[in-house]
Amino acid sequence: MTILCHINDIEDDSAQSFDVDDRNIFVVKKFGKLFVYLNSCPHIGIPLEFLPNDFLDNDKRYILCSNHGALFEIENGDCIAGPCVGQPLEAVPFTVEDGSIRLL
Repeated sequence: MTILCHINDIEDDSAQSFDVDDRNIFVVKKFGKLFVYLNSCPHIGIPLEFLPNDFLDNDKRYILCSNHGALFEIENGDCIAGPCVGQPLEAVPFTVEDGSIRLL
C-alpha cells in the first residue's frame, strides 16, 4: 500500500494532488471526510486543474474542471454540470491507518 500523506497535511475545504505509479490522483477533504479521485476529466481525459492543487470552485462546494467548467460533487464524483454530465470522476480506493492516507 502506498502512503500519500497524513490526514492533517490536508486542510478542510482543500485538495492535494499526488503522482503515484504513473497516475495523478488527488485527495479532497470536506467536513473532515476524505475523497480520492483520479485527476482526469472524464470528458477529454486531461488534468482537472490549471494551478497546482486548485481543484475546488470558489465556494469550495464542488470539484471544478478548470478546462471547461464542469462541476463534480465532492462526495461521489458525479458530474452535475458541463459537457461530461453523467460521467463521474474515477474514485481511487483508499484507507486511513494511524492517520495516514493509504491507497489500496
